[in-house]
Amino acid sequence: MTPTSPPATDGLLRQTLGEWRIGLVAWRLLVLQTAHPAVAAGTARYSTYRAHPWRRIEHTMDSGSRLFFAGPEERRREIARLERAHRRIRGTDDAGRPYTAEDPEVRAWVMLTLYEAMTAMRELSGDPLGPAELDALYAEFKEVCAALGIPDEVLPATAADVPAYVDRTVREVLEFGDQVRYLLFEMLREAPAPRRLGRLRPAWPLLRAVAAGVLTSLTVADLPRAWHERFAMPRTRTAAALSWTLHRGMRQVMTRLPDRLRYRHPSGARRPTAPAPLPRPRPWPRTLDSRPARLEAFFRQVLDQTGDGRVDSADLQAMVHNVCWQLELPAEREDRLYAAFESWWEQLREAMDADGDGAVECAEFVSAMLGGIDRDPHYLDRGLGPAVRALFRTADTDGSGYLCADEYRVLFGGPRVHPAELNDAFRQLDGDGDGRVGEEEFVAAFTDFFTARADTAAGVALLGRP
Repeated sequence: MTPTSPPATDGLLRQTLGEWRIGLVAWRLLVLQTAHPAVAAGTARYSTYRAHPWRRIEHTMDSGSRLFFAGPEERRREIARLERAHRRIRGTDDAGRPYTAEDPEVRAWVMLTLYEAMTAMRELSGDPLGPAELDALYAEFKEVCAALGIPDEVLPATAADVPAYVDRTVREVLEFGDQVRYLLFEMLREAPAPRRLGRLRPAWPLLRAVAAGVLTSLTVADLPRAWHERFAMPRTRTAAALSWTLHRGMRQVMTRLPDRLRYRHPSGARRPTAPAPLPRPRPWPRTLDSRPARLEAFFRQVLDQTGDGRVDSADLQAMVHNVCWQLELPAEREDRLYAAFESWWEQLREAMDADGDGAVECAEFVSAMLGGIDRDPHYLDRGLGPAVRALFRTADTDGSGYLCADEYRVLFGGPRVHPAELNDAFRQLDGDGDGRVGEEEFVAAFTDFFTARADTAAGVALLGRP
């Protein structure tokens, strides 16, 4: 094997998709996908990318690894998980058009943009795939589409038909709406620091501004010609020079590296990585009644999954989706959890949606929760309580009736919670020190989180400290 050859054990699809330089066209791929009106509508309603951009990207990369680099059984489980998630994404967009993530033509477009990104990466680097290679890559790609249940008739028949399909879709279907504008011009400029940034974290504001400018220029330059013509976004000379330099320079560098550095998955297998340590957060401020600050933090960090400052049923669905993603649940257990949280949402909406717009603002949430808790000692039992019990039973993956430390970490771990505080929270809940937490202890901890006036109760650290 020469230094420039891909891993011999992988097919062309894995070879191309597995190269690190595929990241140069990743944002271009997202823009093309999101410009489809159905995808834009689903993203606006259900996606958590505004509030949790890095978590959303991690989930997408993890899903791609399972689909393209894992074995048949793991791919089967991932496809089932995607199907369960997609059947809940449906509605009507702002123009009154119905949409659903299960639409075969929408799914075909989302997948075709991935194939098109792989071919664009090679073209932009000055090393385009030949006709025979394109046919081989497309054949492998269509096998994945078939496994996903995408009908063959909604896909271009051959690799040679893909460019015309993309051109037609860009000119006749895609729209340059708010979600696309946010991806191109705003998202990176306001994104929080990635948790793996380490010692460079203090420099993130500067790094973010530079990265955002480069990525926007590169993405606009690399979009198809039909995009430039349809949306009057010309490819400037400066952006074209940036694209030429980055793509060709990365090809020269990457093709000279050994496989372990050139490819994300050198052997075609998905390799889990340990999370990087997080900086220790600052403690809660000491006040006579810490509930308002705690409830406000809960609203912004946990409930408002879509990051728009309001909470509706889609936010709670996104919460459940994130839990289900972590636990890889069968469909019937997912359905029970979704139903429990939907019931809690109905209680929230009826009690807190003062203006009747179908959403709850932060101030409405804090005021109504405090009022309900102070007025009725059983207030939480009628809404949050059943949702919390369903959450416990879902996380109890071995059916023991208890959560062990590992199950607790899977349930609550994430980029906003420091591992040390997560372990400390578990120890506080585990009052008898037997290394497990029962259902009543779990429910009591949530009750403490919402009702305890002081910060000394065990439950206030349930989710870590912001």
